[in-house]
Amino acid sequence: MKLKEIERTAVQAWSPANNHPIYLATGTSAQQLDASFSTNANLEIFEVDFRDPSLDMKQKGALPASNRFHKLMWGNFGNGSAEPSGVLVGGGDNGVLTMYSVQRILTSKGDPVIGQTEKHSGPVRALDFNPFQSNLLASGANDSEIFIWDLNNFSVPMTPGTKSQVNEFSYISVVSWNRQVQHILSSAHPSGKAVVWDLRKNEPIIKVSDHSNRMHCSGMAWHPEVATQLVLSSEDDRLPVIQIWDLRFATSPLSQLEGHTRGVLAVSWCQADPELLLSSAKDNRILCWNPSMGEVVYELPIRSQWCFDVQWCPRNPSVFSAATFDGWINVYSVMGGNLEAQQRTQADKISSSFNNLDPFGTGQSLPPLQVPEQVTQTTLIPPLKKPPKWIRRPVGVSFAFGGKLITFGHTKAPGQQMQQTYPHQVFISQVTTETEFLLRSKELQMALQSGNLLDYCQGKIQTAKLPVDENLWNFLKVNLEQDSRTKLLKLLGYSKEDLQKKLLMNSSDDVAAVSSSSAFFDNLIPQNMSTLEIPVTEDTDGLISQALLLGNFEGAVELCMRAERFADAIILAIAGGDKLLKETQKRYFAKQKTNLSVLLSSIVQQNWQDIVCMCDLQSWKEALAILLTYSKHEDYTQLCDMLGARLESEGDAALSNDACLCYISSGNVERLVECWVKNHETSSPLALQDLIEKVMVLSRSIEMLRGIAGPAPGPVLAERITQYANLLASQGCLAAAMNYLPSSSKEVSEQQLRDRLFHAQGESVGNQQPPPFPYTRVNVGVIKPTAAKGGSTLEGAAHKAGPRHPEKVGPKLRCLWLGKREEGYWLPEKFTPLAPITAPVMGMPAESQGTHPQLSRLQESGQSPPGAPKEGNLQYHQLPGESIEKKELPPEHQALKTTFEGLVQRCSAVATDPKTRRKLEDALQRLECLYEKLREQALSPAILMGLHEIARCIEAKNYPQGLLVHTQVVSSSSFSEVSGFMPILKVLMTIAGKLNV
Repeated sequence: MKLKEIERTAVQAWSPANNHPIYLATGTSAQQLDASFSTNANLEIFEVDFRDPSLDMKQKGALPASNRFHKLMWGNFGNGSAEPSGVLVGGGDNGVLTMYSVQRILTSKGDPVIGQTEKHSGPVRALDFNPFQSNLLASGANDSEIFIWDLNNFSVPMTPGTKSQVNEFSYISVVSWNRQVQHILSSAHPSGKAVVWDLRKNEPIIKVSDHSNRMHCSGMAWHPEVATQLVLSSEDDRLPVIQIWDLRFATSPLSQLEGHTRGVLAVSWCQADPELLLSSAKDNRILCWNPSMGEVVYELPIRSQWCFDVQWCPRNPSVFSAATFDGWINVYSVMGGNLEAQQRTQADKISSSFNNLDPFGTGQSLPPLQVPEQVTQTTLIPPLKKPPKWIRRPVGVSFAFGGKLITFGHTKAPGQQMQQTYPHQVFISQVTTETEFLLRSKELQMALQSGNLLDYCQGKIQTAKLPVDENLWNFLKVNLEQDSRTKLLKLLGYSKEDLQKKLLMNSSDDVAAVSSSSAFFDNLIPQNMSTLEIPVTEDTDGLISQALLLGNFEGAVELCMRAERFADAIILAIAGGDKLLKETQKRYFAKQKTNLSVLLSSIVQQNWQDIVCMCDLQSWKEALAILLTYSKHEDYTQLCDMLGARLESEGDAALSNDACLCYISSGNVERLVECWVKNHETSSPLALQDLIEKVMVLSRSIEMLRGIAGPAPGPVLAERITQYANLLASQGCLAAAMNYLPSSSKEVSEQQLRDRLFHAQGESVGNQQPPPFPYTRVNVGVIKPTAAKGGSTLEGAAHKAGPRHPEKVGPKLRCLWLGKREEGYWLPEKFTPLAPITAPVMGMPAESQGTHPQLSRLQESGQSPPGAPKEGNLQYHQLPGESIEKKELPPEHQALKTTFEGLVQRCSAVATDPKTRRKLEDALQRLECLYEKLREQALSPAILMGLHEIARCIEAKNYPQGLLVHTQVVSSSSFSEVSGFMPILKVLMTIAGKLNV
């Protein structure tokens, strides 16, 4: 599977395994030209970001180079100190060897070239860093020159042997350090000869060569784990092989890998798994071998010209890169599965790169390049037959409940003890991914445990970023304080002190107005009130007087109301009693239809519901203030909820937030959660934490006010609490998650999670009682046979309630027939194994009871078999047969049974072959599985539709069409759902087609 690509005619080098992120360095390749015929040289560094789905790689650094490169290596030298990203060493023409600082290339600060030498006499084609000492670098060039460089002193190299020993061949094509022994170095020559050097002796210790003289060595690699084995690849088209050599028997190759059809250009051995060896050849294929088995485990057909270099990524062992002669560097993964190669053909690449170019200045563009068309391969890339070593058991990883990461693997044995067996190590790590969420959750837990919720709310008010949040936390804080109604009125903007000041200011204005108009009243001539004259005329005053003389307050009030003398009517109604007063008030408010009169009407008549239902939504604060001032405690909660419901259903998003304030005032936690969830996102951990903080503070304030715990959470709140507890558990906070789950909840999800959290804590729960088991217990056991007098009875398999942690008992019990305890299975301390079954089986024919010779001898001698009852005369009681009533087949599926069984009968009537008849007999039994699923209604609608279609094809004797429908049903269904009956249906239709029934 291709992961990344860049268009470069370059050699390549991966960043070391300890470097992060992963980089790929490229240097312009020597003795190659691209379509522009440019002779410039560049050194570039690309970041290989596998999170980015695109094929492009981001360039992180670039540097013009003075020489083109034959070989490029990235080493760890200086890593962590002066050179945190290591160094790049490039071998160029004219014996130039240059060392670059990777950090300076990436940051573009300072001179990247930190060392350069021209000690070699020709192109430097071979480079390799010592895996044990990062400061040691081996290089090879013309005249068989091999130098060992100490990067701390880059001016004076050493040679592995004398000049006469070195100058045996023309030039060195590859050098490679041994992966197990640090002082062993090997070099190879195109003629096929390889030399192994011992640097302690400064001399060659062995020479390896193929006797056919056709082995033109192009690549060499040491075995990652076996110190004496190495591979050599041949570039000769007459012998395109990879030879595996063992220095303990170096007269001939240990084995030979033959799969390429043309010469092999490069090999690379995976350091993480010795069973993966990459090779690329002139046949435009990249093969991945298992050297020990000698077989190809992965093949990648490339549609570009000759891949001359392949390299495994040191940090990510499933990834490798390939450089091609036509100017592309591709990054692949061997874990891609069945994916078709997605690369352009060689002809497309070369013709497009030469398009509209005039490199010779003739004024005419070049004609299209005629390249022989290659046959495009459309074969699918096979996946690896088994997982690579780095993900292969007994090395593995798995996530467990509670945010636990379980990893296991072998211990690393030192030196020569690699072949011994060592115990596995299991590591349990706690994984936390939401640090801010955990911090806020811990603050909430501390506030709830200490009871200091006022300071907690004050802190939330100070850190609130939005006015809405600040207002919510102010309301929550007031709920925790004394005289909460008065303080809620202040939050709504109404204070007794402020009103008193306004009244005083208004009264001073009235005094000035009265004093200015007092002259008018002074000039009035006062009436002579010394004598009382009661009017009895026929006008309104006389009629009122006559009614009062008779004590008819109702009539007097009626006359006043008609004359709109409302003050007189109210005064007379007070004297007439409460009933008349209420009736008068009602009539008065019916005549007066102003905003103030409606308010007065509601207050006088204590009709708070009208205010809640009729007020303008923009005046919701005033409505809530009236409820706070006048309504009774038992009505307040319901009226606040009604006001909140109006704001939530009739208002916009802003009013929906105000509805939350009403629910906080009423203490309705469930309605608060429902309203919040509708208008706010709660899927992220921090958003959920924000909601739970408000819920827990409000719940605690209700407990403090009422003295008892609130009601069990409803479905919406229960879902959020379960989600929150699950999130806490995933971060390892099991005890905290358990505290948030209410014990009184009847929600199944909460009960299941509570049970799981309790048992996941193990011994840390102390002597706490386990929560109610969330499932219905079913006793699964064996009917105990009764024994004779004095005999023993076999114990049933169902065990009684045992230890507090049932997971240690139930699932891991096994019958121990020989009294032997199997390793790896836990048994309770007082577990008594069942006696072996040595007595005759009840209900068996008499002749079958004597078939066991050892048992017969024991019975004849009068001895009881081990574990059998001691009583000599055993009495066996036949258990009563259990009658099982089967459900009726649904009427709509009765036709299926009729059709399938009819087909079996027709086939049985004409079948003569015994094998076919046995299949038909088996079909009737196998079809019972189908009928049982039909009775239980356990099949999906798609499968049922397919079965009825198959039945119609059988009735029409169109068996080929029935088999097609059968294939469609099987391919689109779960294997476990149809495996019991679909195979036999295929057999039936096949037999019916052959018999032509």
